[in-house]
Amino acid sequence: MNTAQFSPVGTLSAEDLGTVHLIGVGGVGMSGLARLLLTRGIRVSGSELREWPALAGLRALGGTIHMSHAASNLDGVDTVVYSSAIPQDHLELVAARERGLRVLHRSEALAAAMTGRRTIAVAGTHGKTTTTSMVTLVLQRAGLDPSFVIGGEISEVGSNAHHGSGEYFVAEADESDRSFLLYRPYVSIVTNIDEDHLNTYGDYAGLEAAFADFARLTDPEGFVVTCADDPGTRRMAEVLRAEGRPVYTYGTAEDADLRLTDIVSSAAGVRYRAFLGGEPLGEIQLPVPGSHLGLNSAAAVLTARKLGIAQDSVVSSLAAFPGVRRRFERKGVVNGIQVYDEYAYHPTSMTAALTTLREVAGDGQLIVVFQPYRVYRTRDLQAELATALAIADQAVVLEVFGPGEVRAPGEGGAALTEAIALPPERKVFLPSWEDVPAEVARRARQGDVVVTMGAPPISLMGDELLDALAGRSVGGDGAGAAPSGGAGPDVATRDAE
Repeated sequence: MNTAQFSPVGTLSAEDLGTVHLIGVGGVGMSGLARLLLTRGIRVSGSELREWPALAGLRALGGTIHMSHAASNLDGVDTVVYSSAIPQDHLELVAARERGLRVLHRSEALAAAMTGRRTIAVAGTHGKTTTTSMVTLVLQRAGLDPSFVIGGEISEVGSNAHHGSGEYFVAEADESDRSFLLYRPYVSIVTNIDEDHLNTYGDYAGLEAAFADFARLTDPEGFVVTCADDPGTRRMAEVLRAEGRPVYTYGTAEDADLRLTDIVSSAAGVRYRAFLGGEPLGEIQLPVPGSHLGLNSAAAVLTARKLGIAQDSVVSSLAAFPGVRRRFERKGVVNGIQVYDEYAYHPTSMTAALTTLREVAGDGQLIVVFQPYRVYRTRDLQAELATALAIADQAVVLEVFGPGEVRAPGEGGAALTEAIALPPERKVFLPSWEDVPAEVARRARQGDVVVTMGAPPISLMGDELLDALAGRSVGGDGAGAAPSGGAGPDVATRDAE
């Protein structure tokens, strides 16, 4: 991963960027930024190697999309934006520097777009996208029309970005490459701090210190919201409070400012009772299952209340929360088999997601199709990943998706598959993308739940699985023909985590 140092953006605004070109514009983070800029009236172009779903919407907004990488794509461009997945020797980056164009990391461009707004920045190892989406929806339904850029599409809104007329700007803050230290939030939310991205931070202590530094960037007139149940964020809250900073906590812990009790999760959704400062707020319900999603919603509740939003508005907003693409997203049902897509790739989030999907599967099998994300993570957390995958009844594992990384002998998908504590007949390593749909169709039966999980490319497999499942009789052993899907997207154009 590229961990280059970033330059302060200062008072640079989005309008100061001129015509903007985004390398790898199809990824969810880059496409969200492109959509935001286009809706602000800024001229935008981008380059890609594969026809990603977001591209049609960008064209409809007036964006110019080049289906190749070439120096000529930069003609007439003032600013070039890249993500951490783009190597520094990428031909368009090289050409941009040779021409003397302004070159910004995605987070630097996003920081410029935040100028003049009160930013609500959501950080944390897990739950950023869902929490950001919930905060955004609560503010929208309260009539505040926030701007937002999210790492996934809110199903109700059908978009991952919007230029609003209100004073607030809601965005995810990415810790993977330290770029979250660029922001100057009015409200900082930290959902949790779990061991990850140690290739950037060296050790957990370095990671925890970076989150504390992020929280310290919060406007003195604003506040920090964090989880009282997570050991890392709990320590951070204690340190920040000792420094005299305003910090509010949520969770099941008895000393949480917003306390959750009586949490009940089922296939129909999750509900809990909430108390703020010991005073009852009543029951809060979400139509999506998972206790971890209830905890994410508590961050939105606490933030909204501290911003002065009425409790009735908060409750009704969350009761209508439609979910987020790639977060417990149901892709379809074929012959009684449900197919879901889930972004989880870290053992902690995988465990939460698979436990929830186990509730949904009931008496049926839970079949996970997992594409590991990053070589270093798959190597360093192999035992934990294997334990999470063993929650499923069957596991189909692809090769690691690791842009710019090199696998050493004995590392990767095959080693991970071997470590999963399932009988040999209930797990398989398939390095070829094209082989997966037919294999899943062979294994699945009526009443089962299939979930694609992991790195961004796996999100494209859902439709192929549905086609394969529709192409054979449920209950038979024969495999249907796998549709042609290719080997997945070009690794040089994906967003950072």
